[in-house]
Amino acid sequence: MASRRKSRQRALQILYQWDMRKQSIDDSIEAFFQTLYSEETPVRPPRDEFLDQLVRGTVEKIEEIDSVITSHAEHWRLERMPSVDRNILRLAIYEMNHTGTPPAVVIDEALELARRFSTEESVQFVNGVLDAVHREKASGA
Repeated sequence: MASRRKSRQRALQILYQWDMRKQSIDDSIEAFFQTLYSEETPVRPPRDEFLDQLVRGTVEKIEEIDSVITSHAEHWRLERMPSVDRNILRLAIYEMNHTGTPPAVVIDEALELARRFSTEESVQFVNGVLDAVHREKASGA
């Protein structure tokens, strides 16, 4: 079974593809696993329940999540954000609000994704948005 960090990385890749290609989430998941099958191993990798929960849950709750992002991303319209950053935020907000993962872990993992797949400015942006989301959630607002 893949580690949760690897699951998050893969979930981000799938969400990015889904967001850019405007295809169904099932097609995005299948396309992603097809590339793993052809590039990394001759044996089809097993499906990962945590990855599936993250991807499908994020897409299922996309309107709610995008509303949260919009309310906390000052001076940024969702469609103007870099797609990688937008999907890191989506993934993290879903995980923070709909799984049992502690918010501090979710934020740390999101920052690692931003460091790996985006820019240092994006790390600061993602941190600011997720910190605001976490504070609001902790206050019960």
